[in-house]
Amino acid sequence: MFEAQFQTFEDTEGGIALSARLAAFREEIVRQGLTGFVIPRGDSQQNEYVAPSEERLAWLSGFTGSAGQAIVLTSAAAIFVDGRYTLQAAQQVDAAAWTIEPLADPPPEKWLGRHLKSGDRLGFDPWLHTTAATERLQRACEQAGAELVAVTANPVDAIWTERPEPPLGPVKLHGLQFAGESEADKLARIGAEIEKLAVDALVLSDSHAVAWTFNIRGSDVAHTPLPLSYALLPKDGRPTIFIDHRKLSNAVRDHLENLVTIAEPDTLLPTLAEAAKDNAVIGLDSATAADALSRAVIAAGGKPRRMTDPVLLLKAIKNAAEIAGTRTAHHRDGAALVRFLAWVDREARTGLTEIDAAEALETFRRDTGALKDVSFPTISGTGANGAIVHYRVTRKTNQRIKPGDLLLIDSGAQYEDGTTDVTRTIAIGEPTAEMRDRFTRVLRGHIAVATAIFPDGTSGVQIDTLARQFLWQAGLDFEHGTGHGVGSYLSVHEGPGRISKLGYTPLRRGMILSNEPGYYKAGAYGIRIENLELIVEANIKGAEKSMNAFETLTLAPIDRRLIDVGQLSAAERSWIDGYHARVRREIKPLLDDELTKVWLEAATAPLGSA
Repeated sequence: MFEAQFQTFEDTEGGIALSARLAAFREEIVRQGLTGFVIPRGDSQQNEYVAPSEERLAWLSGFTGSAGQAIVLTSAAAIFVDGRYTLQAAQQVDAAAWTIEPLADPPPEKWLGRHLKSGDRLGFDPWLHTTAATERLQRACEQAGAELVAVTANPVDAIWTERPEPPLGPVKLHGLQFAGESEADKLARIGAEIEKLAVDALVLSDSHAVAWTFNIRGSDVAHTPLPLSYALLPKDGRPTIFIDHRKLSNAVRDHLENLVTIAEPDTLLPTLAEAAKDNAVIGLDSATAADALSRAVIAAGGKPRRMTDPVLLLKAIKNAAEIAGTRTAHHRDGAALVRFLAWVDREARTGLTEIDAAEALETFRRDTGALKDVSFPTISGTGANGAIVHYRVTRKTNQRIKPGDLLLIDSGAQYEDGTTDVTRTIAIGEPTAEMRDRFTRVLRGHIAVATAIFPDGTSGVQIDTLARQFLWQAGLDFEHGTGHGVGSYLSVHEGPGRISKLGYTPLRRGMILSNEPGYYKAGAYGIRIENLELIVEANIKGAEKSMNAFETLTLAPIDRRLIDVGQLSAAERSWIDGYHARVRREIKPLLDDELTKVWLEAATAPLGSA
């Protein structure tokens, strides 16, 4: 009945099956005169989702998470992951060959300090590290008396004989009805920022920035409509986009050439060298610009200036057309979610599996006729798998959904008018008292964020505590951020705004953020409740400061069976009932079958009748 077209559930190679690759890799680094090498999880733009040709870390180690790094020495090898991926890494890599280490606390450089010896030569690919990351490696090597070596030929590529070709997804124009602002107007705004930054040219080293600036979309990486590309924006003169010409139709090329010069990717470095000569100052984004770009600027006699790409903030603050589009997308998505949730309630007793759930949800979204892709691989985890924060179900790990379990399903969609991301935790049968307690604590934190009122200048780190307070009261917590930014038919994970312990960027009206506190009991179950929130003006009579609030965009019932109503304050009960009344009011007219309408009425009934 259901099938997935935008995600697969095949098992990746891993564990001891990859031991031969690690042995071959060690032989290759020795052949290149090295005693070690650093393999980041990423491409030359630090993208979260990368093309198959860039999956070096997964190919070598078996670890498929979206954040990680490996260091291979002739005598030791380690995988570095953050808290989201500790359990996953343990399942995917060969414990006899690799140790699993934290990615941030302590950082990999500490591990290097314990393992590097005087005279060692540690290699790295300058296209796959930012300059800041390179400097951290350099300091670790210097302290150990070792040498950091920039290679011109990545040793992973040398032994990856069946490495896929780079992607050539066709580029499409993102219509003004969705973008809300022309390329010319965006370039004018970016030009004003370039003037403020006092640079002679700005490199757009992030394909998201290029896509937003020039109103183009593509399909070079999974789940994000990116055309992999670079751009050079001089203070004076015509911008240049560096993109493979095979991705461009005549119509797209003609449209773009009204404003920009189009060049092949292999001309980026010589063009950058020309722009950098005579001591020119070149702006490079500190988070995405490869160290190779900084080296090219210096070699040409220029001055690289590390900064935050101004497009990052411009892109994050959505305009009226983007906001209208995302509201429409969430109504469409909400109807698909309600159909899915009703289906799960009807079919869960028949022995559904995690893959069944993921395939069904994608199918309900495809049935809208507007789905372009899922915005990330659906996290569909029941029982112990739900406790793995970024669990990816495969044919091997697929579990049946049993009475007494919780099903955590975190999913999203890419529609041309908006990007969605939503998590619901579903009770299968009767939940335990502990499950209801933990769920209600997570829910109260979610409500605290959703109802927050905050002045201009407030950052996500100040709001993050609101989401955790009720868990903290019971000695509990969760090991991920409370919220991330979301793009407009772009990346589901977008900066610079976020709600987390590291969220220091002031939040601005027009930003879209997730609100997703959770709780995870290892080996037992996981809970997460996620809605997307739009930052809007808070109209407070008599306010002495400009104040902001969140408008909830996501429209899908929250499982009332998991709520311990006795824990809730009157205001919290009112929020739940008001949210459910809104879901019922706005989604019910979009449904076309009576069975689902009846289910929605019950799922959104006031808590007093629970």
